Amino acid sequence: MSELTWKGRWNELKGKVKQQYADLTDDDLLYAEGKEDELLGKLQKKTGKTKEEVEDWLDKMK
Repeated sequence: MSELTWKGRWNELKGKVKQQYADLTDDDLLYAEGKEDELLGKLQKKTGKTKEEVEDWLDKMK
C-alpha cells in the first residue's frame, strides 16, 4: 500500500481491522507517517500473516 493510500484510508481501515481482529488495541493500530513498516510488523505479529499477506489484506479491504 502506498504512503498516500495509508494516509487517506487508515482511519477507515482501522475500524474494519478491529472488527476482524478484536484483540488488536488502538496502540497496535496507531499510524504514524513514515512508520508504516512498524505498523505492518505489529499486524503481522498479531495476525500471524506475512508482510505481503497483511498488505494484500489491507489493499483488498473496502
